[in-house]
Order: sequence, then C-alpha cells, then structure tokens
Amino acid sequence: MSTQATGAVDEAVHARPAAALRPYVAWYSGYRQRGLAPAVHRGLPSPYLTFILTLDEPLVIVGHPDPAQPPGSYPTLLGGLHTSPALITHEGAQSGVQIAVHPLAARALFGLPAGELAGIDLPAEQLLGRLGPLLHERLRAADGWAERFAVLDSALLRAARPSGRVPPEVGWAWRALRRSGGALPVAELARETGWSARHLQERFRRETGLTPKAAARVIRFDRARHLLAAGSPPPRLAELAARCGYFDQAHLAREFRALAGAAPSAWLAAEGPEEGKPFRNVQGGTGAAAAEWEA
Repeated sequence: MSTQATGAVDEAVHARPAAALRPYVAWYSGYRQRGLAPAVHRGLPSPYLTFILTLDEPLVIVGHPDPAQPPGSYPTLLGGLHTSPALITHEGAQSGVQIAVHPLAARALFGLPAGELAGIDLPAEQLLGRLGPLLHERLRAADGWAERFAVLDSALLRAARPSGRVPPEVGWAWRALRRSGGALPVAELARETGWSARHLQERFRRETGLTPKAAARVIRFDRARHLLAAGSPPPRLAELAARCGYFDQAHLAREFRALAGAAPSAWLAAEGPEEGKPFRNVQGGTGAAAAEWEA
C-alpha cells in the first residue's frame, strides 16, 4: 500500500487461495485506489478467466474483447479467455478483488465449460445465482484483505462441484501447453492424446474458449509480458523474444500489438510498474505467471 501526502490511496494485495481451492483458482488480487488521475487501462489476454467482485465503485468497461459487446458498468464480472484487450476506465477511484480462475475449472465452479464464455464479459451473478449477491455483500462487509480472501475461500469451496470435470485429453493438452510455455505444436498434442488434430481443436475450444494454437499464443504472451514488467531494468526485447519462444523481436512486437493493442515498450511505459507503485490496474500486482492448472 502507498498513501501519498495528498491523501491518495493505492493498495494492492496478492494472495493464493486455500490449498483445497487451488485446483480451481490460481490467485486473488485485492485492489483499492483513491485520489488518482482518471485513466484507461488494458485488460490483457491471459490463461485465466477474469472474475471480479468490486467493493465500492463498479468496474467500467468501455471496450470489450468482442467489439460487438456494448460498454457497460459491472458490480461483478466474469470474463472468458480472449485474444484482444479490454479497455477499463475509472475516474480516479476503483476497488475490488480479482480472482484468477483456471479455465478448466469453469464446469466445477460455474456449471458450464469456459468455451461458453469465450471473448465475452458477464455479470457474475448470471452464473452464480443467489451466491453472487451474497458473496458480494460479505466481501464488502469484511474487515480487511485477509478476511475478504477467507470469505472467498469459504464461498468458492462450497460452490465447487468436483464432478464437473473436463475430458482428460483436454486437461492433458492444456497442462502440456502451460508447461511448455505455449511451445508444443498442435500435431504433437494430438498425437499424445490419440485424437485427430481436428477433434482436439474442437474439444479444446469447447472447454477453454480457444483453439490450442490460440491458447499457445496467449500463454506465450502472458509469460512475455510478466517477464517484461518484472525486470529492472526490463530485458532487451530480442532476449525476451528468444526466451519466450518467438521467432525474433519483430514477431514479439507483432504479437504484442495484436494481443495488447500496443508495442511492448509502449505497453510497459503506459501500464508497467512504477517505482513505489507496483499496481497500475486491476491486473496489476500479480507478479509472475502462476503455475498451470493441476487438477
């Protein structure tokens, strides 16, 4: 947390969920900002579903990954995997908790495959039913971040349906892509599952919302943008490209423009961490990419 002399508040708290919940959720990120300049930030593609429960102000999205979806204001939000950025705005204040949900856990937590959420954002209560408003109310009444995270642990563990599992072949392919950093070709994934490439693509997209090739792009990009933001000084782009499996620096730059809407250096200048201010938006404060889904 950093509080400036002007009374501005900039809090970011990152935590892992209870051990029993980790097959479903990678991390929690709590945020509270007050007295800052109005801003627009990018909600970037990542290997996790975006689940946000606000505390005070609603989340305002002026541009969704699917440009056909109109802008909206969300007290709670659940978003699927996507390959283009969302645009999030605030007028100097925002607060809430972001929950990074493993896409293969969507059946267990929300009762449907993540493929049905691909590229869209919904009010979370549409899928959580009565649990949504109750969870939102309990979070707002909690005393501090530790209590809020404990509320989430309890509620999500009760909501989880362990029987809501994905085909093992899709689970294996997803984990293999995560472990490889997005480097495994689709043909190799298909060969290991015993499915045809076409059948794997169809089943994989149904469960995750992305084809294996698109998922590989997002996984590779997610790793690259975390490494870019974590370095002090930032890594050279040619070295980053080689480390993350891009053909060259130009390939890295093209992928950043496609997935983040900006070149790597422009994104880092606009949205990367600042000294003493590790949190710049609702995806900030997450550190390095979390481990792949293990259940």
